[in-house]
Amino acid sequence: MSTKAFKNEKIEHYKRQFENAKVAVVADYRGLSVEEITTLRRKLQAENADLTVTKNTLTKIVTKGTEFEAISELMQGPTAIAFGYGDEVTAAKVLASFIKETKKSEITGAVLDGKVLSKAEAQALATMPGKDELYAKMLGCVNSPASGIANAVNGVMSALVRAVAAVRDQKAE
Repeated sequence: MSTKAFKNEKIEHYKRQFENAKVAVVADYRGLSVEEITTLRRKLQAENADLTVTKNTLTKIVTKGTEFEAISELMQGPTAIAFGYGDEVTAAKVLASFIKETKKSEITGAVLDGKVLSKAEAQALATMPGKDELYAKMLGCVNSPASGIANAVNGVMSALVRAVAAVRDQKAE
């Protein structure tokens, strides 16, 4: 494969990643071994996300005219980009967890909905609950009043049955 064709193929691959991504979390990967980067990739892939180590100029070329164009502000030094395809917070959660475990690397920012998130905002994104967790909490809130009513009615019925049983026992004596 010629160099030009290889470069074009890489560009198309990166474009597809940015087109399919909901969030791009940027990290400085200095200090990580190839084995650690591979481990991080596997963890991200298990959560419908991916990690790419790319050249900054290539990323700037690929994102030009897209909602991720602002990522060029974060592209300084050796960078890896974690793409989240399913949930907006999953990639940041996995990346932050990995960084906490290895005590290497750091999140430098993120791009979500065309907006650049600072380092602190990207780390805050990693602490937010995911969609599934939010759905479960919301369902619990909706279900809670109905459960309370059912328990109250059941409690009244149980008390009535116990009272009738006590009267029956008293008359049987």
